Amino acid sequence: MAEPQLSVRSAKARDLAHRLARREKRSIADVVERALEAYEERAAGREPAVEFYARLRASGDADIDLEAIIREGRRPHIGPEL
Repeated sequence: MAEPQLSVRSAKARDLAHRLARREKRSIADVVERALEAYEERAAGREPAVEFYARLRASGDADIDLEAIIREGRRPHIGPEL
């Protein structure tokens, strides 16, 4: 039984897949599979910005005064010892 085939109509994608396959000493199918798996992991692991900011807004009960926090942590520099 023949293996299923993927047809890509992009010359650039074809050339890149062939070049990577030669360099990695792998089959073109393996290169394409690994690239698609890496893309899936990267794309699926991201949360859309709208959802992120909505979650951040919902979890942030109080505003933080960054100026006050910076002022509290400041210490005057006594200068170099001569």
